Amino acid sequence: MKFKISLLLIILISSCVPQKEFKKVQKKKEKCISAKEELKEENRTIEIENKELRSKLGVLKKKNNRLQEDSLQRARRITFYQRKNQELKDKYADLKETQEKLLKGTSRETKELLSEVQNTQEKLQQREDRLRKMEDNLKAKKQNLSQLKSELEQKSERLVELERILNQKDSLVKAIREKVNNALLGFKGEGLNVHKKNGKVYVSLDEKLLFPSGSTVIDQRGKQALKKLATVLERNRDINIMVEGHTDNVPYISDEAIKDNWDLSVKRATAVVRILMNNSSIDGERIIAAGRSKYLPLEPNESKEAKRKNRRTEIILTPKLGELLQILNKN
Repeated sequence: MKFKISLLLIILISSCVPQKEFKKVQKKKEKCISAKEELKEENRTIEIENKELRSKLGVLKKKNNRLQEDSLQRARRITFYQRKNQELKDKYADLKETQEKLLKGTSRETKELLSEVQNTQEKLQQREDRLRKMEDNLKAKKQNLSQLKSELEQKSERLVELERILNQKDSLVKAIREKVNNALLGFKGEGLNVHKKNGKVYVSLDEKLLFPSGSTVIDQRGKQALKKLATVLERNRDINIMVEGHTDNVPYISDEAIKDNWDLSVKRATAVVRILMNNSSIDGERIIAAGRSKYLPLEPNESKEAKRKNRRTEIILTPKLGELLQILNKN
């Protein structure tokens, strides 16, 4: 606003004064404007410096506050140590006074003090004895701990060995299953199933693949399947073999050869064992024949299909665990 008024005055004056005077006034105006800009720049510089100085002042105030706090803490420490020093001086004075009393005291007081000293020595001796017993107990516990540590290391080694054997067993079971599957591939869909359960390989054969109804005589197709299986078992001597005969819950009509379902399941199992061992090098010690009658059905005997599935023979292949049992016996 001031600039506009000045400009208006200059215009009015210029209309009333000569040109030469006007130019002088114009130059003065330009100098004033230049000076004004310089003053503005100086003002900005001063403001920046002022901000920096304020910032430095804030830092110095913080340092001053820290120094004051530090000085206060040191003053407190000095007061604390002075008080402690005075306490020590007081204790020293008390001890000195006590010493002087002892030196000047009567024989009775001296005896009492000697008695107290003796009692203190006895207590110290008792504490030393207890400490020695504690040290002996500690040594015994250390020895026991060392023994336990050694046993733990041995058990850890056995555990590692057990894991190795179990892994080897699982690999063996998997390999046996693949070999049996490959050997009996041609009998798929004829009532034959090979599966793994509980670390064992189960070869399950339906009644229709092995036996006519109520018979213990294996038909030709069943013999072919068992001979294929026997070839695999001959080559894998680390496998134990259990043959289980199973029936449904329909009572068997007794005759001269077979009395009941128990008898039928056992004789079917032994018939399968004979086929496996006939003209093969399978050691008889590896084989167990068992009859389970109707007591381990795959499904409840409530339908014809369920009963058909339950009339089966299962050949259970288990890796020999002699090495595993040896490790377990060591425990």
